[in-house]
Amino acid sequence: MSTNSAEQRNAERSRTPLWLWPAVGGVAGLVGALVSVPVRLDRPHPLAWLGWPGGLDSATAFLQALATSVITVTGLTFTLIIVALQLASQQFSPRLLREFMHDRVFKAVLAVLVAAFVFAVTALRHVGHDGSVPDLTLLIAFGASLAVLAAILGFIAHIARVLRVDTMMRAVHDETDRAIEEFYPRYGDPRPRSPEELGVDGEGGSVCAGSSGFVRFVDVDRLLRTAAASDVLIRLDVRPGDHVVRGTPLASAWSREGGPVELADVEAGVRECVVLDYERTMEQDAAFGFRQLVDIAVKALSPGINDPVTAIHAVGHLSDLAAKVAGRRLGGTLHEDHRGVGRLVVPDRDITYYLDLVCGQVRRYGRHEPTVLNALLRMLRDVATATRDDEQRAAVDVQVDLITAEVSSSLNRYDVDTVEDMARRVRQALTGDVRAAYHDRSGETRSS
Repeated sequence: MSTNSAEQRNAERSRTPLWLWPAVGGVAGLVGALVSVPVRLDRPHPLAWLGWPGGLDSATAFLQALATSVITVTGLTFTLIIVALQLASQQFSPRLLREFMHDRVFKAVLAVLVAAFVFAVTALRHVGHDGSVPDLTLLIAFGASLAVLAAILGFIAHIARVLRVDTMMRAVHDETDRAIEEFYPRYGDPRPRSPEELGVDGEGGSVCAGSSGFVRFVDVDRLLRTAAASDVLIRLDVRPGDHVVRGTPLASAWSREGGPVELADVEAGVRECVVLDYERTMEQDAAFGFRQLVDIAVKALSPGINDPVTAIHAVGHLSDLAAKVAGRRLGGTLHEDHRGVGRLVVPDRDITYYLDLVCGQVRRYGRHEPTVLNALLRMLRDVATATRDDEQRAAVDVQVDLITAEVSSSLNRYDVDTVEDMARRVRQALTGDVRAAYHDRSGETRSS
């Protein structure tokens, strides 16, 4: 696990909630109206030609029309967002909703609409008090009406693009790729050390969770300081993405001197540094990205949708991510304090976990569709090419056996032969015969 915990945590918190941008837009609209109402563009003002060409009645009517149309369009926008969320939840994965709520275009459009509405109603309250037309206010209102139109047109185009499953898969793929890049050191990187290098003597104390939820974030830097201050070795029993129930083990602690451990300070530090929340995030949990792509594949294979091509595309994204994971150093890590003393053991997932996650549900739901099984085997062929040691190769070989054993008895001999041929090619890649393993590349686009 990377130790740049502060940067990772701040990056996640920087993703502002949905309501913040519209709130800022409302404040901007209010201030803009109050500041502009007293301004007049009468001659000899150089901008007099931009003044309102009508009287007070037409100015009031224009502001009323703007406020009415904006609130109507805002309701339409919220409706479209709700429809988008429902479609994403039902057809793809409920775990994709969080990404919609962080969409910057959604926030920007709502901010423009709220700003225009607040500006119009605030201006209506002050217009005509002195019997003259607030020219600058009307000019800004005219610009706001054009901005609302542009925002709605852009929003429609954006939502049409975002609701494409390929767009969503690409977004999840890219975020997961960044998480792998930041979270896992490259294979062979000696930093951080392996927990097997450190022997633990004596009886440790157990720290239990004070609340329930998913492990969202582990602040490695602060945990190291906690362990150093108490002169203990802390081993976490959970990892980001795990679901923890109140009162269950969260971590264990051993005294560096082999004596009893004063758990009060350690317990407080661990509970503060292991952040639990009601939902998973990809902050330190690359597996959550795999989970979302697998969800899309499984949904596509459901009888109500029956779209194996989308499932195959999802497996294609998983192929790239799984091959990248195979080139990283996986498993638990031992972190040291500034003096080089091992203080913290953080567990993590291995290649077997990732391959089970990618292959398990997809092979079971897709057992009647040979193209899906072949897509999984092609993914394993890519991973086999990227494997670095015998443990990884053994994990791939196990998945090949599980997939071939899952082939439905209802398939005809021809379809079974295609699956078995692809399984043979995966094993060729495992033995190093990569050229022969990829000889049948045209088979990737066949429908048989």
